[in-house]
Amino acid sequence: MTLSSAALAAISGLGFGLSLIVAIGAQNAFVLRQGLRGQHVLAVVTVCAVSDVVLIAAGIGGFGIVVTSVPAVVEIARYGGAAFLAGYGVLAARRALSNDALAAASTGASVALGATVATCLALTWLNPHVYLDTVVLLGSFASTYATPDRWFLGVGAMLGSIIWFTGLGYGARLLGPLFARPAAWRVLDSVIALVMFSLAMGLVLTG
Repeated sequence: MTLSSAALAAISGLGFGLSLIVAIGAQNAFVLRQGLRGQHVLAVVTVCAVSDVVLIAAGIGGFGIVVTSVPAVVEIARYGGAAFLAGYGVLAARRALSNDALAAASTGASVALGATVATCLALTWLNPHVYLDTVVLLGSFASTYATPDRWFLGVGAMLGSIIWFTGLGYGARLLGPLFARPAAWRVLDSVIALVMFSLAMGLVLTG
């Protein structure tokens, strides 16, 4: 192993990791909304980043083989995750249609830290795509590297997750002036609802 090969592996991991998480999804939508509201941002970013670090380490360590070898685990996660995403989509749709909810969002009505963390954990760990993408796909990609370098690749992917969630959570404040208007929250929650319903339907149809 050379320094250059380790650096290249880390850069590859950073790029590959970002390609997996930089997309509109349940987790990113939740982080964005919390960032816009300025509520429990540190806790949400920490949960997402730490979860990704654990999942990436599992993928690099070969846990993806275990996941794919036990179809029942994937099936349970698929339908359980679909139900949860659909339920969260309903809540987002209700917020979009409720003037009271829009007013609460714009004035910063707070949700308890415990409930926020629990929702974030559920959106992360009940989504089968997390295991299929982060664990299986990243693990398969890492397996093409030599043993020492694949862990540098994993570190790069972990760094990508930390950078992304931190930027998304705290960078959302830059959109504050836009979301000072209740109509903007209606649009955001409508998009979130559509994303959640699409993801839930996708999970069911791929079963």
